[in-house]
Amino acid sequence: MSADETILTVRGLEKTFKSGLFGRKGFQALKGIDLEVGRGQVFGLLGPNGAGKTTMVKILLDLVRGWRGEARVFGLPPSQAVTRRRVGYLPEAHRMPYYLTGWQVMVLFGMLAGRDRKSVEKRAAQLLDRVGMLKDCHRKVREYSKGMQQRLGLAQALVHDPELVFLDEPTDGVDPVGRKVIRQMVTELAERGTTIFINSHLLNEVEMVCDRVVILNKGLILREGTIEELTPSVDATRFELLAPGASLEEELRGVGEGFRRDGERAFELTVDDAGLDATIDRLRARGHTITGISRRRLSLEDAFIDLVKEDRK
Repeated sequence: MSADETILTVRGLEKTFKSGLFGRKGFQALKGIDLEVGRGQVFGLLGPNGAGKTTMVKILLDLVRGWRGEARVFGLPPSQAVTRRRVGYLPEAHRMPYYLTGWQVMVLFGMLAGRDRKSVEKRAAQLLDRVGMLKDCHRKVREYSKGMQQRLGLAQALVHDPELVFLDEPTDGVDPVGRKVIRQMVTELAERGTTIFINSHLLNEVEMVCDRVVILNKGLILREGTIEELTPSVDATRFELLAPGASLEEELRGVGEGFRRDGERAFELTVDDAGLDATIDRLRARGHTITGISRRRLSLEDAFIDLVKEDRK
């Protein structure tokens, strides 16, 4: 399997939902989307509510029809059922059959995806153990908490060993330990060549695991790029000191701009290269021990909010 292989392609994708009421115009959810995702990528799909994210995913899963443009999954149209056997899906706010046990859910979904029972049971045990659900797998789904159902949902999306996985809010309701396990699983899957498509409102989670990100709003792509491209360094430099003291701002007067304390032992200052040297010299001359210096980067959340705000003007 080549890392350069294209798994998913979208060209000029449009979708309008018809109103049909009192002659009202329909709602255009997608307005000409172009997108390409390669094998082994962890791809983040971001956007505010109503941006068109879920519509696009459902088109790629052949759950929404009547669209225009081109969409290919493994080089085939989404309507080809053979593609879906190679795809795993964790929907947002999913519902498993409450009358089944977690183990029965795994076996049912694995066999529905075309796998034989023996291989499904072997993989189910491994996945349930990995997400911390093996000891509870013979309890009914109705007895599970939201977090437990979410972990079971992730396991079922992977039980047939898919090559492409759509995860819609995968860490919703999951505790911090569970979120870390999910991040590790996503990274391991990508290293094996599985392509992961993540839709999440937890942007710090996306920032930690995604290779590339698309920011969608009002049915259009606002930006696409790597995390580094979407979160550039800003002018502010962060300095960490062993024991800065209360008079630090006065000591640095005349050096740089925009002094701001950041906790007890750090501060930010906007400086150019010469100003950086001057700040270090000033701090050392006054007996300070510098424990860290770093250029502050925009967070993905900052970049996301700025783009969406600009688009609303």
